[in-house]
Amino acid sequence: MTILKKSQFERVLALESGTSAQTATPPRDAGVTDRTARSAKRPRVLLIQTQAENAGAQEISRLVGAGLAARGYDVHNLFFFRQSLAFDEPPQTVYCAPRRPGDPLSFLRFLGALYARIRQLRPDVVLTFQHYGNSIGGIVSRLASPAPVIANQVSARLTMPGWLSGVDRLMGQLGVFDSITVNSHDMLRDYSRYPESYRKRLTHVPHGFDQKRATLSKADARRQFGLKPDAIILGSAARLHPLKQLDAAIRVLANRPDWTVALAGQGQDEPRLRELADRLGVSDRVQFIGEISPDQVANFLACLDVFVFPSLAETFGLAAVEAANAGVPVIANDLPVLREVLSYQGGPAAVFVDASDTAAMTAAIARVLADDEFAAQLRRAGDGLKTRYSVDAMADEYARIIEQALATDVQRGERTGDR
Repeated sequence: MTILKKSQFERVLALESGTSAQTATPPRDAGVTDRTARSAKRPRVLLIQTQAENAGAQEISRLVGAGLAARGYDVHNLFFFRQSLAFDEPPQTVYCAPRRPGDPLSFLRFLGALYARIRQLRPDVVLTFQHYGNSIGGIVSRLASPAPVIANQVSARLTMPGWLSGVDRLMGQLGVFDSITVNSHDMLRDYSRYPESYRKRLTHVPHGFDQKRATLSKADARRQFGLKPDAIILGSAARLHPLKQLDAAIRVLANRPDWTVALAGQGQDEPRLRELADRLGVSDRVQFIGEISPDQVANFLACLDVFVFPSLAETFGLAAVEAANAGVPVIANDLPVLREVLSYQGGPAAVFVDASDTAAMTAAIARVLADDEFAAQLRRAGDGLKTRYSVDAMADEYARIIEQALATDVQRGERTGDR
């Protein structure tokens, strides 16, 4: 990964803004002024994320931002680029590029815009999300601002290229990240072999989630999404990506002509999934809903008889937690992190199977549909998840981490004579 020096960033910024690098650069004592003024204003928190789309990581940053705003912080959101026109953006949102940079020149322009945005916003603290948000956002934040950086590890390591895992590890060891949050004990175990200089920055912050309560009846919800009123509908709300393994949900239809699958989401895997449905002769029973906003999730869940979650890699599994809490029985891939998260008082809030085993998936779905008592047991456990994953508790913990980072930053400034 090529890291541009500060002078190079300012030359790019000058090209982007039409000003000289000298004009674009704040006074040398800007950091001193920021620290001195901090007590006189609301701390400004900048949340940096990669693509803008209606997906799990974006939902988490939305909830964190809203929670911090409710606690008096001045919250701003910065996305690298817009992935979806349907993205339901939070207040005070800015973008660095209209689309994903596709060549070296557009990437340099994006970096210049990212640097300029951070300089203009002058955050007191920066929260980064997802692997590219952490790496690129963390490095550029350090160049553009004296603000402490808190990295949120919301991307499963299986989704990260090997070189990027190395960059993340190095950044944590060197202190580019002041703090690193993870959302499950499984993730803490995943980092247990990292050096102490990285592990000492780790903090476990369980995700909170918005309870999804439908405003429509099942019949009306199905009508809204164009689904058959009397069908047995299996469904999932996820980015259409190979690691989500949604082909497992389509394969179960081959021997069950009475079942239908509804997939809410958008992504690169859609052509492959459509081709699979055609090859299996079930395309008339696979419905691609497209991307839905957070406000639409509850009514989509109301359409379903079973929620399928065959994902190969997760750090938490927010969509499955939301479905289980909404009263939809969940069939999930048997991952340690999902067994940890989808449980209440020692009991499972989902059925766990090897999602690559079509016969096992089919049998698990059939059992939930046929055994009312078993389904009711899953619903009771799912209802209890709201006590484990409180949005308020999550926001309180992030506020604590932010205040600790700000206090450490002030102490660091005092030691180095910046105050």
